[in-house]
Amino acid sequence: MRTIGKREVEDMAVGAAVLASGGGGDPYIGKLMALQAIDEYGPFQMISLDELPDDAFVCASHMLGAPTVLVEKVPNGMEGVGAVDALEKRLGRKFDAIMPLEAGGLNSLLPFQVAAAKGVPIVDCDGMGRAFPELRHVTWTLFDIPACPAVVCDEKGDVVTVEAVDNAWAERLSRNAAITTGGSVFMADYAMTGAQAKKASIPGTSTYCEQIGRAIREAHEQNVDPLPVILDLLGAFELFRGKLDDVARRTEGGFVRGYAHFAGIDDYAGRECELRFQNEHLLAKSGDEVLCSAPDLIAVLDIETALPITTEGMKYGARGVVIGIPVHEHWRSERGLEIAGPRYFGYDIDFVPVEERVVERTNEQ
Repeated sequence: MRTIGKREVEDMAVGAAVLASGGGGDPYIGKLMALQAIDEYGPFQMISLDELPDDAFVCASHMLGAPTVLVEKVPNGMEGVGAVDALEKRLGRKFDAIMPLEAGGLNSLLPFQVAAAKGVPIVDCDGMGRAFPELRHVTWTLFDIPACPAVVCDEKGDVVTVEAVDNAWAERLSRNAAITTGGSVFMADYAMTGAQAKKASIPGTSTYCEQIGRAIREAHEQNVDPLPVILDLLGAFELFRGKLDDVARRTEGGFVRGYAHFAGIDDYAGRECELRFQNEHLLAKSGDEVLCSAPDLIAVLDIETALPITTEGMKYGARGVVIGIPVHEHWRSERGLEIAGPRYFGYDIDFVPVEERVVERTNEQ
């Protein structure tokens, strides 16, 4: 068991924004809620998957909706607790620990606040290893663990219990509840045993977020360029450098959809890069050439600080480095690509691992 204090939370927030692939909700809000929870409840207690007993009972806690909504609809801090309370009541059993749904953005930190309020530890794992747009996009789906019964809770205290035939329908029904209540809700779902969590979760992701954020912070403190450090830590690749000259976003169907266009600078002068996103970046192209696609991660880092730029934070004139990050091997399986590959999101291309695309592009040059 580790004790997580304010410094760890600060680092996690930065690392989570990198793994959010542009989406996941602004981690700044999650960071503020986590810091306030430390003031109220004391430092967090975080356990590894190995420390979780096989017979423990755990669930995921997270927000669902369009990240841009949070710019105006800030959580009051009790929605997540209300969702977990309602799910415990539905199942007739208390949870022994709380898990993050995803390792990116807001949802990487919100569960800490919920766990503290419930007086239970947070588990150092998640169901994505990144951020993804939909509720079903978790490794737990790949291992046939149902999301339901699931509970949706809004800031007013409205509670909806979802009983769906599969995780795809759990997404649809929950998303419609989010749209009805203003574009974002909190959820508790994916109740499972410790044994199931060990088998189907991605381990150590909260610590990984912390390591990424700490590496960026220490690079700044030592006055060195953080980008090479981050690329090495993530096993990532620089795909493009450019100036943002066009961005379009629309909130539709409970998602933020849109594109961002970069004009190349430095070694990329005369070239262009376009990113397509649905909450998270899903496709990066330069002309007709695909640079990276889901389920691999695409992130935009500020060219000076290497701090991540979210889709809702992208503004005209921003200078960024587009990087591609290899995803966890679970998502490169046949079933993983079926529900989170480029064709699932409507792009008529086959998935090629980002490292293979980089090698192919290098050989052509």
